[in-house]
Amino acid sequence: MESTHKAVFFDRDGTINSDIGHYYVYKEEDFVFNPKVIENMKRLYDAGYILFVVTNQGGVAKGLYSCDDVEKLHSFMLGKLSDAGVYIKDIFYCPHHESVKKCECRKPSPYFINKAVEDYQLDRNNCYFIGDGDRDIQAAEAAGIIGYKIEKNTDFSYIIDKILK
Repeated sequence: MESTHKAVFFDRDGTINSDIGHYYVYKEEDFVFNPKVIENMKRLYDAGYILFVVTNQGGVAKGLYSCDDVEKLHSFMLGKLSDAGVYIKDIFYCPHHESVKKCECRKPSPYFINKAVEDYQLDRNNCYFIGDGDRDIQAAEAAGIIGYKIEKNTDFSYIIDKILK
């Protein structure tokens, strides 16, 4: 089957939501969207991009919070986004941490990007990853897609402008 769909992958903490004051964000009351994130995601969604989230959640492996906590927070985030007409196709999260046990899915591994490309017939030439860390960009490059590194907790409208032109 030919891969024809275009997509944008987002890191979560520091990219979609602020992580100021929190090493791990896993409670609704600590979840705050970064400036213009919803508007930027809407622009991409309206332009026909499939949206994904790929996030490391090592606090699960460390016993600081549970997969249930992560999933509840993701439901909260998805609800806020859908209220604005933004729909995330899938959220991939790695609950592991290298200090506890190695895995194949933790960024900078391209595992989840590659899985999405296969599962959703994505065209790697029209896929992008927006993240605030080196491991986000390393995962993108290892998956053969373009990665854009942004400054943590900032408006990244300029990246959306590049993708859409």
